[in-house]
Amino acid sequence: MAVLIETSIGDLVIDLKVSHAPKACENFVKLCKMKYFNNCLVYSLQKDYIAQTGDPTNTGKGGVSAYAKLPGLARRYFDDEITPKLKHDAVGVVGMANDKPNENGSRFYITLRNRVEQLDGKHTIFGRVAEGLEVLEKMNAVMVDEHEAPFQNIRIWHTEVLEDPYDDPEGFAALIPPKSPDVIRDEEFKKIEDEQDEAELSERMAKTLAKSQATTLEMLHDLPDADIAPPDNDLFIYKLNPITQDGDLELIFSRFGPIKSCEIVRDWKTGDSLQYGFITFENVRDCENAYFKMHDCVIDDRRIGVNFSQSVSKMWNKWRTGSRMSKDDLQAAEGKGKGKGKGKGKAKGKAGDKEGGVPVVPAAAPVQTPAKDPKSSGGVREGRRGSSPAADPIGGRGAERGRSRDGDRAAS
Repeated sequence: MAVLIETSIGDLVIDLKVSHAPKACENFVKLCKMKYFNNCLVYSLQKDYIAQTGDPTNTGKGGVSAYAKLPGLARRYFDDEITPKLKHDAVGVVGMANDKPNENGSRFYITLRNRVEQLDGKHTIFGRVAEGLEVLEKMNAVMVDEHEAPFQNIRIWHTEVLEDPYDDPEGFAALIPPKSPDVIRDEEFKKIEDEQDEAELSERMAKTLAKSQATTLEMLHDLPDADIAPPDNDLFIYKLNPITQDGDLELIFSRFGPIKSCEIVRDWKTGDSLQYGFITFENVRDCENAYFKMHDCVIDDRRIGVNFSQSVSKMWNKWRTGSRMSKDDLQAAEGKGKGKGKGKGKAKGKAGDKEGGVPVVPAAAPVQTPAKDPKSSGGVREGRRGSSPAADPIGGRGAERGRSRDGDRAAS
């Protein structure tokens, strides 16, 4: 007589000792047929000792016998069936877990080592694991907390009675469910390095770090929301020539589509260009075209850099001061990617050194603009057509989306 137990870490086949513990074996078989053990956790795991399960409440204090479920047999427990012929002498011995003598319900244990003599003569042994000893080894290796509860959920998914020598009592058929309960599949703890290559692992770690930093900034009231995302229609322009003016930059980029705003950030005291700025397009497609075409082009004798803006400073300023945010602002803040973000305002004070992690090129004197020399040609020239910014280690459209930037705080 045997029962198959499917668990979240592997299958066990238990041979039952019908001749030595008939009541305990009948109770176990009937509970299995009732699917009573389905989704029960291993609620206690004592390394190199025993693992306990069989309690639907997963507390170690619940569970009743099969006889308590039958009409006219309101017995929550049944008596011990202890015999000196059965010992706790090997890994895989199955016995009834009770708190007091003759109070056996549904809870049972499985030994995880040889020779557990201290349990002999105290608990009813009714079976032994015939197949699946490697599963018990895996179970024994799981880490537990101070209450001996496994950190990794080990759950009974299904039970199947392979052989039942007992007749079903009257009324028992009504207790058997038409189908097994839905399986609860807990997230398994696996070594992520076994499943992901180095690039995927680095990306996942970077995203986790960025999320953690954003949450911290939200708690410190430096961000209105940890999930706030920059608008998709904003470009960050850097390495500008100090002589380049807002109107010139807007005129050059307007060939890709309508522009909502174009602003070069300047020193609040002197008015000198800080050599970077922001351009907000009417729609995302024009913004993307400008990004791919204009990076590494020459404007006013300087090879500029173009990237997607990571700044959310303007939305943050509105939120902080209690100003009413428009529908476009809200869509951008929620990261809906509809290209309705607001343009970036003028940064002040400490914003001059970096934006988005890109160093600012020092100011240089105005240069004349001869006709052909690439190093001195004025206006706009597309250098290395089709080139794009250096590959970001995290991926994405030229820059990691959603990363919190120290430069965002400068605008406030």
